[in-house]
Amino acid sequence: MATIRLEGIEKTFGPGQIALKRVDLEIAHGERLALVGPSGSGKSTLLRIIAGLDVPTAGRVFIDGQDVTGVPPERRDLAMVFQSYALYPHKTVRENLAFGLRVRGVAREEIETRVGATAASLGIAPFLDRRPAQLSGGQRQRVALGRAIVRDPRAFLFDEPLSNLDPRLRGDTRAELIELHGRLGATMIYVTHDQEEAMTLGQRIAVLREGAVEQVAGPIDVYNRPATAFVAQFIGSPPMNLLDLDRDGLRARVGAPPAAAVAGLRPQDVRLGPAGGMLQGAVQLVEPIGSAQIVHVRIGDARVVAVVAPQPPLEPGAPIGIDADRERLHFFDAAGRRV
Repeated sequence: MATIRLEGIEKTFGPGQIALKRVDLEIAHGERLALVGPSGSGKSTLLRIIAGLDVPTAGRVFIDGQDVTGVPPERRDLAMVFQSYALYPHKTVRENLAFGLRVRGVAREEIETRVGATAASLGIAPFLDRRPAQLSGGQRQRVALGRAIVRDPRAFLFDEPLSNLDPRLRGDTRAELIELHGRLGATMIYVTHDQEEAMTLGQRIAVLREGAVEQVAGPIDVYNRPATAFVAQFIGSPPMNLLDLDRDGLRARVGAPPAAAVAGLRPQDVRLGPAGGMLQGAVQLVEPIGSAQIVHVRIGDARVVAVVAPQPPLEPGAPIGIDADRERLHFFDAAGRRV
């Protein structure tokens, strides 16, 4: 296990190409941290800087209190698992698992023991003599995980390793990663653009936007108390509704604080009715999803999305009232910060 601390990390790739803006972050011993954000937010660049594959323009990286900013990747003792698996196609599973240990000069008997134990723990022992081309995508991902685990590194770095898997297998592998973390007690940093994956895998979540950290907190806190309007819309599906408090007398209806410019409301917290409430609109679109229906309501040039019970069914064009409990509202100022 390892503690990883980032102080003032910046990264630029050229004039106007700012990838990271003064990132300060600490990952505790044995913690699972998810780095999440849209494409181009800097999350993979940050992971590569931790691994030593990229050098920061400014700032320092510490592992267990030691400044490793100038230390090459092979001397950091971190294991990185990529989206592409990065297996040697001409080597068997056994050889792929053993390769890193052989390079480090580990004794043959120790290699055999560690490879066997790792393969058994991941359920890939029956495939040890196969090559990657003979495996399914899920099996190849387990081999990639095994190659990292067998090294017994100080920390694991995952760069969107499940994005090539189908949805069902991705869900199964997420659960296996959580179980693996419980067995190993290892420090894990997991990069993803998928907010559901981040909520599932991260004991804490760091939300990045345009190279800066918007919020670091536990999944429930990020969902229930988003620090910014961006986090409010990025975390949660469907995204949070953001309503201008100065339109249609909404400010007076909800009793918003003076500093607030925007009210946020989760679709799951919207109540729809025939009349009354905070706002009036018309049903624009209804998406049945079995256990619920997602209803899009048009209010002038604005839109509110609600997730409500499947009955009674709603028809496009029907007038509808929108309401919510005051304590379910989130308020943000003109700059998008929570108030």
